[in-house]
Amino acid sequence: MDKGRLEAFSDGVLAIILTIMVLELKVPQTGSLAALIPLAPKFLSYVISFIYIGIYWNNHHHLWQAAKNVNGAILWANLHLLFWLSLIPFATGWMGENNFSTAPVAIYGGVLWFAGLAYYILTRTLITHHGQASLLAAAIGKDIKGLWSLYIYTAAIALAFIASWVATLLYVVVAIIWLIPDRRIETKLER
Repeated sequence: MDKGRLEAFSDGVLAIILTIMVLELKVPQTGSLAALIPLAPKFLSYVISFIYIGIYWNNHHHLWQAAKNVNGAILWANLHLLFWLSLIPFATGWMGENNFSTAPVAIYGGVLWFAGLAYYILTRTLITHHGQASLLAAAIGKDIKGLWSLYIYTAAIALAFIASWVATLLYVVVAIIWLIPDRRIETKLER
């Protein structure tokens, strides 16, 4: 099957996720700068989540540049990823609305953990379809970065019950790790 529809659908879903998140930022009822102060936790959670969605969009785009085509298993693996990503606006809103308290921060980490797992499953499904000798398999390799992300999320979820700010900091660390350009696929495509 052609991969074009899957790419377009995924891009649309990610655009909707970003739109939903920004709509959750309510405009203050007064015109003073002081009215923005209570919005700080909501805005911070929005920024973190916007970066995460951007990271997923960027890496998702690279996956499809290396993929030749898709099958039913890949379609379902991609939907599985989109499901978890679609929960980010809820977790983001809950975390920001409750000033990064324990349960929302832990749930946010759970959503990130499952999204990371779903992305890992998607890459493995693509590699299975394209073969171990494929460009995609060579580019992804063992996906150490993806696996470490899951380990850090696991630690952060547990730490959320002790110090939610430490868990939040770990989520930011993972985002920073992924913000460092992942050139594995680009490098393989250039060769």
